[in-house]
Amino acid sequence: MELGGEAPDLGRPPLEEEAVQALRQSVGSLLASYGWYLLLACVAGYLLLQKLAEKTRAQRRDRAHAAGAPPEPDVVVRREEALAAARFRMQEQLNEQAEKFKEKQRQLEEEKRRQKVAVWESMQEGKSYRGNLKRNQQEIESAASASSTVPKPKPNKKPLRGGYNPLSGEGGGTCAWRPGRRGGPSSTG
Repeated sequence: MELGGEAPDLGRPPLEEEAVQALRQSVGSLLASYGWYLLLACVAGYLLLQKLAEKTRAQRRDRAHAAGAPPEPDVVVRREEALAAARFRMQEQLNEQAEKFKEKQRQLEEEKRRQKVAVWESMQEGKSYRGNLKRNQQEIESAASASSTVPKPKPNKKPLRGGYNPLSGEGGGTCAWRPGRRGGPSSTG
């Protein structure tokens, strides 16, 4: 066994070995010069082939649908399962909203009942129920205003043009339309 850089002679003629060496050198120099370009071209070709294969599959599928062939059963089953799941989620959301609404309604009815009881008790005691009602409403409003932001009071706004009406011909500037004279230039003669 040789420990040198060359492989042992496999019984090839020297002319063939020179051709292999020349081929190796030319391919090596080609890859050294244009290796990245070749790699990018191979990747672009692969992506192009994938895209074309996808288009041909889609065209076959479209032709099958256009010809009236029934769609694939597994696709139909998956589509229907997804549709059923979406409907179920929407129904759950609707049920949650309905429960929240019912709870708010119960709270409002309970508050109204409390107010009616308070008014009834104050009437039984001979007190004015209107004062109690106003006090209860103020308590509710103060609780509501504490939980939410206080709206800014609106400034008193005057109307933009006062009583101006452009069709009446009154009250506004020098631009008023007036009809022309009855007679024309031909009526004088």
